[in-house]
Amino acid sequence: MTATDPAMTALAHGWSALSLLHGRIESRVERALQAEHQLSAREYSLLDVLSRQHDGEGGHLQMRQVADSVVLSQSATTRLVTRLEDRGLLSRYLCPTDRRGIYTDVSGDGLRLLEEARPTHNAALREALDQAATDPVLAPLVDAVRQLQGGTQPA
Repeated sequence: MTATDPAMTALAHGWSALSLLHGRIESRVERALQAEHQLSAREYSLLDVLSRQHDGEGGHLQMRQVADSVVLSQSATTRLVTRLEDRGLLSRYLCPTDRRGIYTDVSGDGLRLLEEARPTHNAALREALDQAATDPVLAPLVDAVRQLQGGTQPA
């Protein structure tokens, strides 16, 4: 294969479009969450992931699993957890069955902030997707995202 191989060129263009869509969505969501709730998109994602934990089998996530869920390194996730813990939005505790394990829960204040921020997040996400759908390069990706969520099907 060469750098001008049509398959590689198409792949590179597809990746570029996906990266562009992600950047536009993240930028819009970030601005909206910061303006309305003083919350970053990463902080929102972390609160959202942790709020879905439960007391059943496998219901609490280890830091590695949390990091994977928010697409950050473990060290960056730990710093993010510490920042939110310092704001009173999270708390950490030792696993009752394995004293080496540390779990993180969303506090009452964290849950309230998450619920207040959820409509802002969802509206910004919808707006970013609606705007991207008008771009012929991004429209197929928007259609794919909407199909994944069971939303609007492509025309």
